Amino acid sequence: MIQLCNLKTFRLVHSIFSCTFASKTNRVLVGDPKPSHFSLQSQLLCRHITSEISENQHNFTVTYLINTCGLSPEGAILASKWVKLQSPERADSVLELLRNHGASQTQISKLIRSHPQLLSADPEKTLLPKLEFFSSLEISKVDFAKTLAFNPHLLSASLRNRILPTYNFLRSMLSEKNVVAVLKRNSWIFLEGHCKHVVPNIGLLRELGMPQPCISSLLNRGTRVLMANAENFGQLVGEVKEMGFNLEKSTSVNALCALCGKNKLVWSRSREVLKTWGWSEGDFLSAFRKNPQCMIVSEKKLMQAMDLLVNKMGWSSGMIAKYPVVLSLSLERRLIPRCSVVKVLLLKGFINENLNLGSLLKRTEKQFLEIFVNRYLGEVPELLSVYQGKVDIQSV
Repeated sequence: MIQLCNLKTFRLVHSIFSCTFASKTNRVLVGDPKPSHFSLQSQLLCRHITSEISENQHNFTVTYLINTCGLSPEGAILASKWVKLQSPERADSVLELLRNHGASQTQISKLIRSHPQLLSADPEKTLLPKLEFFSSLEISKVDFAKTLAFNPHLLSASLRNRILPTYNFLRSMLSEKNVVAVLKRNSWIFLEGHCKHVVPNIGLLRELGMPQPCISSLLNRGTRVLMANAENFGQLVGEVKEMGFNLEKSTSVNALCALCGKNKLVWSRSREVLKTWGWSEGDFLSAFRKNPQCMIVSEKKLMQAMDLLVNKMGWSSGMIAKYPVVLSLSLERRLIPRCSVVKVLLLKGFINENLNLGSLLKRTEKQFLEIFVNRYLGEVPELLSVYQGKVDIQSV
């Protein structure tokens, strides 16, 4: 439709210019004193026609974005500012390529809404080589489609100059499986590359004595930490060292992750929450050094865990500070089932109140069942049902 409209418009413009030129020439020959008047008319008419072409193209783009890509009218109007479609052929090929690599209609809508310029990319020369490369990794179509929907700009990065060098760098320190984990967790490194921040930051860690296994672990689990600029990264490392972490130990990796970016806000809030339960600054830092991950759980989870362990089970807040790992354990799968069993055994006098909290909650499920459930089934037949949440404590 657009091409036909453009052809008709071209013919009209050509006709107008031809007539105008002939008319202008004739008037000049006979001595018309105002030939510029007709030149101005033709310019205005051409501007009007050009504006009409642009409007038609805009309308087609918006319609395509709504009907084919699934964008809302508002989203389509916004996206149309970044892409102008002359015809549907190339855009159709792009969408077909995305579908063939696992993208659902919902994901395609998200992709195009975030990065509408993809519709005008060359599907064979620009997009296909990148899609084939990522598909060659140990990543499922479903996971790759999710990654692409989250970060469609991956397809804008240069395969030769950015994606492949970054992949080779990661692969030099990580397994293929872990490289895929980095891709799914922090695909932005394939856009920014590894040279700007990651390599210098790793160099600093090596100078300070961090061993390669810890560096590889940080690269795998905390890629975004290593992508910080040199000044911020240096401050972060200094803060971790001041808290007493040894960079030669794996806990320093967890600490770096816990104090970086948004996690730092969660960490600060956890400190305030735990102080309301009677923890001192020393208690908090001691617990953080033992188990950094326990300080980046949600405030709700922290409050529920402390309420269960202190108010319902009767353990002191100071006891929990000695075994902070319990705060990072799942309430539904670990804390509540085990505390329910222990509560029954305490009420019936089968176990001592001075039970070691760490050994109780850190044991594997098999170990816990053997020591605290199976051993007492003769005296308390309902104990397994209590553990499974099928029977309430008061019913035993």
